[in-house]
Amino acid sequence: MLITSKGQPKKYRNPISQRINRLSPSGIRRFFDLLASMEEVISLGIGEPDFVTPWHIREAAISSLEKGYTMYTPNSGMPELRQELSRYLKDNYNLAYDPDSELLITVGVSEGLDLAMRAVLDPGDEVIIPDPCYVSYDSCVILAGGTPVMVPTYQENNFEISPADIESRITGRTKVILIGYPANPTGAVLGQAKLTQIAEVARRHQLLVISDEIYAKLVYGIEHTCLASLPEMKERTILLGGFSKAYAMTGWRIGYAAGSKEIIAAMTKIHQYTMLCASIMGQVAAIEALKSGEASTTEMVEEYNRRRLVIVKGLNNIGLPCFEPRGAFYAFPSIKGTGMTSEKFAERLLIEEKVAVVPGSAFGQHGEGYVRCCYATSLADIEEALSRMKRFVAKHQAK
Repeated sequence: MLITSKGQPKKYRNPISQRINRLSPSGIRRFFDLLASMEEVISLGIGEPDFVTPWHIREAAISSLEKGYTMYTPNSGMPELRQELSRYLKDNYNLAYDPDSELLITVGVSEGLDLAMRAVLDPGDEVIIPDPCYVSYDSCVILAGGTPVMVPTYQENNFEISPADIESRITGRTKVILIGYPANPTGAVLGQAKLTQIAEVARRHQLLVISDEIYAKLVYGIEHTCLASLPEMKERTILLGGFSKAYAMTGWRIGYAAGSKEIIAAMTKIHQYTMLCASIMGQVAAIEALKSGEASTTEMVEEYNRRRLVIVKGLNNIGLPCFEPRGAFYAFPSIKGTGMTSEKFAERLLIEEKVAVVPGSAFGQHGEGYVRCCYATSLADIEEALSRMKRFVAKHQAK
């Protein structure tokens, strides 16, 4: 502590950066803190699979530990993992990425997003983002010195971002379009036709696209389109993906970025000074997931689909209108009929009925009036949560 000549403590001048002061605290964290102090709560809050990582994946990591694999890996990730990832992207999307220069293994997709923003943005550069969106999107832009430009999406359009709305917000400072489909928190999915239109906007205005596709394998009754696979988009797209959702590997913290050599080199430069490398145990597990994890993923997706149908029907039946999510594992019902704000609804539902949901306002201005319900929990818990929510809505329905 600094001391003045009179012996009094001297305060630092503006100890916190203006950039950090611009960030709002996570709208999710307060509810999780409250949840931790309560018993017998059914949580539809946290966006995490309720499945354990499949045994063969865990076994591969255990075996690597027994063999003494506890060291650093190359900054860009284990060569074998990058080779397997290159094969996976070729087999699934017909995308040819050089494993030595166009792929980077990150500590989850969150680090990949942070690296991408810091690698491409200069102060004041604008990034177009759908609203509502994942809580880290606008924050990562701000932390990188950029300016988020939010584009509202609406329930009547299935929360799909409009290419025309994107184009209307492009200025001389616009550098990036950031999208994440299948979407958290809405479960929305963009089909190939609309993604093609967005790609055309990006090409016409010479913009980069960062595409967060962490939920790519969690789609129901439709086929996922990888944005980078569209014509002339591979070099213009930073593709972000990972293992947390499809393989129930959230705690392993393994993600990846795929893009041009120039951009991946820039991201790796930041990564090597800040994170060095992802954990070797997690990377070994990811190799096994890519080699042999498809059957387990298929089983999990089938179960999520059963739960999806139950929760969407149940929410609509109890008076919380909900469009049909076609991806991820979230339902995003409207709570406007209760007359409560999203935050008040979530807080009172938790206290009165011990059901945890996340207020839609945590995901942006246009999430107000909705709550996020994660159906990555047991069918029995979903049915009991719906029963409690029915009682709650009947009690609080606006007259």
